[in-house]
Amino acid sequence: MMSTVALKRSWAADLDTATLYRLLRLRVDVFVVEQECAYPELDGRDLEPRTRHLWLDDDGAVVATLRLLEEQVNGVRGFRIGRVCVALTARGHGYTTRLMQAALAETGTDTVRLDAQSHLVDMYAKFGFEVDGPEYDDDGIMHVPMRRG
Repeated sequence: MMSTVALKRSWAADLDTATLYRLLRLRVDVFVVEQECAYPELDGRDLEPRTRHLWLDDDGAVVATLRLLEEQVNGVRGFRIGRVCVALTARGHGYTTRLMQAALAETGTDTVRLDAQSHLVDMYAKFGFEVDGPEYDDDGIMHVPMRRG
């Protein structure tokens, strides 16, 4: 029997500890281990009251995730998408697209920002994001700030 990969979403306060652990484990596996970046993955923002986590669940295994933060920029409410990642074994199935579409459905017409790895600029452009600043080095990986709306 084929498994169904389910889209899940939770406010930070509503996440159970086992799910939060699985989300963080995937992020560490991708960003710290696979990409060999020793950086503070646990930045204190995962449990903020307005933080939302979206992920794809394949029979209890988190195969992709992203974090959606609400933020104020110049007194205007907006959002920040970050920590977008897909398990190495789950790539090539459109999971990033599925997560991005779900996150952007929640943001409506509000401004959304993200910091894209430079090689992914074209992928984020497909969702209406445009480069919004100079390229910079973040732990040895080049990034570009991007904005939508």
